[in-house]
Amino acid sequence: MTTHADPPQGFRYYPDLLTASEEKDLLVGIAALCFADIRMRGVAAKRRTVHFGWLYGYESRRLTPGPPIPDWLMPLRERAAQLMHGPAEELQEALVTEYRTGAGIGWHRDAPMFGPRVVGVSLAGPCRMLFRRRKGTGFERFTQLVESRSAYVLSGPSRFLWQHSIPATAALRYSITFRALNAGWSTDRQETR
Repeated sequence: MTTHADPPQGFRYYPDLLTASEEKDLLVGIAALCFADIRMRGVAAKRRTVHFGWLYGYESRRLTPGPPIPDWLMPLRERAAQLMHGPAEELQEALVTEYRTGAGIGWHRDAPMFGPRVVGVSLAGPCRMLFRRRKGTGFERFTQLVESRSAYVLSGPSRFLWQHSIPATAALRYSITFRALNAGWSTDRQETR
C-alpha cells in the first residue's frame, strides 16, 4: 500500500462552505424528506437516499426522470455551481443521502452517465473520505476528513481514475450531491455493466 501525501488531481475541498444557520435550514428541509432504502444485489444498504431531477436505479443502473429539485435546495445548487465554475442549470440531479450511524459506502466511481464534475456537501456528522487508485500491484491512497458544512468537488483524475469510499460513520450524517448528465448522454443509452 502506498500513501499519497497530496490530494488526487482534480479534488478540491472547501471547509466551512456553510454557516451553522444555513446548515440548520437545510436540515429542516431534509427532515421533511421520505428517504428510500437502497437495494443492491437484493440487499438493503445502511444508507438511504432521495433523488431529485433524475432517479438512479442502483440495481438496474438506469436513469429515469425524477421529481424536480425543490426550491429550498436551489441556493445550495447555485453555490455548488460556483465551486465547479459552471452554470447551475447544468446540475440536473440532486441526491440527498442519509448515513445513519454505522453506514458507509464501498469503493466506487460515480456512474458514467453523470458528468465530469461532482459536488458534494456534508451536513451533521463528519466522515472520512478515502481515495485509491491502482499503482503497480497495490494502491495509491489518500484520506480526507470531511467536516460538517464543508463541500468537495471531484473532477479530472479524482472523478475518473480514483475510486472513493466512506467507512462506517460514527454519527448521523447527510450529504447532498449535485451532478450533471454526461454530455451526449441519453436515457435511451443506459449503462449495461
